[in-house]
Amino acid sequence: MNQRTRPLAVGPLRAFEAVARLLNFRAAAEELHLTQPAISRQIKALEDELGQALFQRGTRHVALTPAGQQLQAAVVPLLLRLDGTVQQLRQDQGRQVIHLTTFASLASLWLLPRLEAFQRAQPDIDIRVSASDALQDLEGKGFDLALSLSVQRPPEAEPMFPDWVTPVHSPARAARIASGDLKPLKRPQDLAEHTLAEEDDNRPSSQYASWRHWLRAQGLAQLQPRRWLLLNFTYQQIQAALSGQAVALARLPLVADALQRSELIETFGPERRVLTPSRYWLRLHPQALGRPEVACFVAWLRDEAAATCAAMGLTEAAP
Repeated sequence: MNQRTRPLAVGPLRAFEAVARLLNFRAAAEELHLTQPAISRQIKALEDELGQALFQRGTRHVALTPAGQQLQAAVVPLLLRLDGTVQQLRQDQGRQVIHLTTFASLASLWLLPRLEAFQRAQPDIDIRVSASDALQDLEGKGFDLALSLSVQRPPEAEPMFPDWVTPVHSPARAARIASGDLKPLKRPQDLAEHTLAEEDDNRPSSQYASWRHWLRAQGLAQLQPRRWLLLNFTYQQIQAALSGQAVALARLPLVADALQRSELIETFGPERRVLTPSRYWLRLHPQALGRPEVACFVAWLRDEAAATCAAMGLTEAAP
């Protein structure tokens, strides 16, 4: 193997990161519990390996060279990820841990409220949830499974439930309407007198959860509300509705339970629901189902998805 293409050892990279961050060889040595000559030798070995100087050394100062700046940009996230993985492995030692990725609103509104029941039934299984709106590479990121929302079906994914949108408001807002403090909400045209919580997001799936999309379906493309409340995430819109601040256009699968508990009111009833082309998907790491704890969790997820479909009046998830 050519000397220039050999993998770099982690020890010199840690020494480099400390010196680059602190811009002081002595401080870096103290932080890493090494002697200053040992730090200097590791930096010199790294520079020899790369064939470039990483630091400009002066009598009273140390500065990164352009090559050093480039290496620092690559090394910092690498070491953070490595340290995080090592810490997690130590914490997970001897435990059954399922690593799950999903987007924040599905985690907050659908998954987390249900997890307590699963953990009561399976107290020896730990669930680690990572919230991300991006479609994650399960194998590359070390996730066992993913719950996602998208128009296109991800590779090797199975459907959980379809995505309907419907206006919702809170009993507190209904009380203000009954008292005459707010205008009635008997038909979609009445939204012109109310605050509407809107998702301020440019993802493809979000356009179908916008008020403009729903209003066009009602033949009210030009309607303007009394005011807009623009929010980044679906769960923020639902929080605004729960607190009585606004009428929200809710993704029905995420609020079906709240509607059943009468925490929210479906403003115009089921007949004004609009089906979007988006679907909620379950993806599994190719080797994940070989682990009993993952198989158990996936079976539970499928049961919960079926219950959500039933709450929406569906017999099964659309393909």
